[in-house]
Amino acid sequence: MTTLVFGHKSPDTDSTGSPIIWAWYLNEVKGGDAEAVLLGEPNTEAAFVLEKWDLPKPRIISSVDADQPVVIVDTNNPAELPDNINDADITGIIDHHKLVGGLETKGPIDIRIEPLACTATIMWKMIGKDMAQAPAWVQGAMLSCILSDTLEFRSPTTTQEDKAIAYDLARDLGIDIPLYAAEMFEAKSDVSAFSDAELLRMDSKEYTVDGTEFRVSVLETTAPKIVLDRKDSLMASMVDVAKEDGADEVLLFVVDILNEEATMLIPNDRVKGVAEKSFGANVTGDTVVLPGVMSRKKQIIPNLKV
Repeated sequence: MTTLVFGHKSPDTDSTGSPIIWAWYLNEVKGGDAEAVLLGEPNTEAAFVLEKWDLPKPRIISSVDADQPVVIVDTNNPAELPDNINDADITGIIDHHKLVGGLETKGPIDIRIEPLACTATIMWKMIGKDMAQAPAWVQGAMLSCILSDTLEFRSPTTTQEDKAIAYDLARDLGIDIPLYAAEMFEAKSDVSAFSDAELLRMDSKEYTVDGTEFRVSVLETTAPKIVLDRKDSLMASMVDVAKEDGADEVLLFVVDILNEEATMLIPNDRVKGVAEKSFGANVTGDTVVLPGVMSRKKQIIPNLKV
């Protein structure tokens, strides 16, 4: 049976590119039968990367069959996976997030979780010498994932391994990193076609703090004004999105990639309290700027307090 390889819902560049990379490795190097799939439409940056490297968009699935062999990448959180994920035969997990718990396997599996900025960095290390036979599109997907997850090395999650591997890949591909990253971020910043609800769910994760259910959403952009000009309608949509998704609050952080700061929207007193307790912010309006805040994984979620 074909092994399905997929990342989390609301796939970003890493959760789009890493399944493609690992399916190539399982098929072409290990001699297996694997298919990369997605758990939703890729974001605009991921769509740009697919076009840039002439990669077909993987098919989108919403559930898995019982006993379906799967490899999970870029997450180990059941909330970010199909509801029936524990019915599948999970054969591997490759991730760079904290261990959440809740997944059940049918036997011993291969797990690789490392404190690196990007899943593709881990894959580069796992593939090892076999990277010599990787086609340009595999290398391009890897480079794109690393530049996306590190925000071109601006994110505090960036490690020296991420940077060194990215520079090696860029050299082999003849890619100018600043120019290519600028193209990627420009694509990521084009959110004009998305509704407010789609923006709030585009790059979001569920997180519980002392019994309060949050949907923590991040929009990374080089043009924050485009998003912030919609703040009134975004804050109005937060109410509906929270209700539909079973959350108490939606927290939205608009990350300014170039100025290395985040603007948090403050729709009500509860979110104001979260901003003040979590980040020591002095909130006087419906937004607050958080200097240096770039990473949900390292700077936002670990600090959330209610």
